Amino acid sequence: MSPRGAGPLAGLRIVELGGVGPGPFAGMLLADLGADVICLEPVGERSPLVVRALMRSRRCASVNLKHPAGADAVLRLIDTADACYEGFRPGTAERLGIGPTQCLARNPRLVYGRMTGWGQSGPLAQAPGHDINYIALAGALSAIGPAEHPSVPLNLLGDFGGGGTFLALGLVSAVLKARATGRGQVVDAAMTDGIALLLTAQHSLLSTGEWTEGRGRNIVDGGAPFYTTYRCADGGHVAIGALEPQFYAALLKVLDLTGDPDFADQHDRLAWPAMRARLAAIFATRTRDEWVDMFDGTDACVSPVLSLTEAPRHPHNAARATFGVDSQGAIRANPAPRFSGTPAGEPTAAPAPGAHTRQVFIEAGLSEAEIDELIDNGVLG
Repeated sequence: MSPRGAGPLAGLRIVELGGVGPGPFAGMLLADLGADVICLEPVGERSPLVVRALMRSRRCASVNLKHPAGADAVLRLIDTADACYEGFRPGTAERLGIGPTQCLARNPRLVYGRMTGWGQSGPLAQAPGHDINYIALAGALSAIGPAEHPSVPLNLLGDFGGGGTFLALGLVSAVLKARATGRGQVVDAAMTDGIALLLTAQHSLLSTGEWTEGRGRNIVDGGAPFYTTYRCADGGHVAIGALEPQFYAALLKVLDLTGDPDFADQHDRLAWPAMRARLAAIFATRTRDEWVDMFDGTDACVSPVLSLTEAPRHPHNAARATFGVDSQGAIRANPAPRFSGTPAGEPTAAPAPGAHTRQVFIEAGLSEAEIDELIDNGVLG
């Protein structure tokens, strides 16, 4: 069963065949919402890229997938699952004996997820890469940052947004179909595909001439002086999102710029450089928190740019319990989204590697003697 047994996905069993980045993130999303996610990690040395916090709220077993007996044990476990997923290069799971053909032959209702950067097909399918490579090829990186050069963003866009989130959606969607038809299928989740889909609005605007190629030239890429950030007197920053005319008017009112000819036409792009220079000079006269106090209660869409440490303490985040504290005292985000009828439970700490090896393989039908022998032979850990 799920370590917590709460949430809309309670009763769903998913086997996670190791991996880093987007795969564990997908597993965290599913486990947070109640799915019984069982992560199979390699016996022995762990990848330094594995972030243990992403392993929360699930069970972990250690298996040597390169050993034939390890593959056999995994197949026994997959027999009991609604879905499984892997993050290997295309063809690796097949060579290990746990590819979709092998698994679906045993469990026809199984949903088999495949998480990669480039996808299962195409010229780059076998090439290595990381988040920055995927967002570069999908076109997103070219639009992020100042005019001089692209900025390297956090790996939110590729690994977690275009990757893990779409994998989780694909798995749940395919499980719903399998429950209706009795037939499973393969879900090919490629980060480049997900990132491209996230750029739908930009491609639409580009096709109609409402988006200009290049950074810092458009309304929501930092080009507009009323949708950007400004440095304050103390070195902090405020974020301005005064897109609509009523919000723009509220911004000007607080800054005592109502009626100023430099700000008369919000969308006059020729005037944007002068507008930006004046706003930069104005915001540099007070501290970040002084500006926050001045804009409090207005509709100007002005917010402080909070650090990772500050964000959990903001009154709004605190009131909604957006963040929590794990058993080691580290800040963590609470499950999202929120459900009125089947709320998610409290996330549980990431278990130690192999903490549930014996438990999950007993559930898969292996005897205590079989498990002992596999552990002695280094197949299970």
